[in-house]
Amino acid sequence: MSATFDQLKTRLEQQGSLSEDEITAAISATGPLTAEERAQLDAEMHERRRVKERKITMDEYLSASKVLDSAAEGSDEYTAALKIVEAYESGG
Repeated sequence: MSATFDQLKTRLEQQGSLSEDEITAAISATGPLTAEERAQLDAEMHERRRVKERKITMDEYLSASKVLDSAAEGSDEYTAALKIVEAYESGG
């Protein structure tokens, strides 16, 4: 992955979202994104918006918590469950 992608990914994780101006500024400062990197970044931002807008039920939260206890950290299953738990705990 490019330095621009890594920088934007880090900023997205810290802030929770990115504006088009932030993306453009990062591209100007450190270089272009590949089409795949841009698509991955857009998908991540869309997923964060979708999860943020969706209300998590107690059953979904409890189920996701169990996954966190049993799944390998860093796996796709673990990451998806972590998003649900974090969304619920932040008021989702």
